[in-house]
Amino acid sequence: MEDSELVALASQVRERAYAPYSHYRVGAALLGVSGRVYTGCNVENGVYPLCLCAERAAVGKAVSEGERQFEAIAVVTEDGGTPCGACRQVLSEFGLDIRVIVASASGEIGTFTVRELLPEAFTLAQR
Repeated sequence: MEDSELVALASQVRERAYAPYSHYRVGAALLGVSGRVYTGCNVENGVYPLCLCAERAAVGKAVSEGERQFEAIAVVTEDGGTPCGACRQVLSEFGLDIRVIVASASGEIGTFTVRELLPEAFTLAQR
């Protein structure tokens, strides 16, 4: 699957975000090694620590459907923001070489790996 296709799916699901407090809608599209794509959007809550990020929603959906290995995730925000620290750590659980494609609503795109975004990830080897 092309990066542009993942970005388009993330952009579409971004429209479904529930963000009545921050108004910062985020969409994610996670590509499993199986070729399946799992989408997620952010879901806010009046108690901010209970909010769910789009990236973690997509990972949860994928894992609940049996996928455990991922190639890439596209994340679309208004301004091209990268995943938060919690999302970076969750993604690192499944691989430091997962490509993270970050796009803004206006179409600007950047690509990283989880390793680049979280160079000192807490990994299984450290436990």
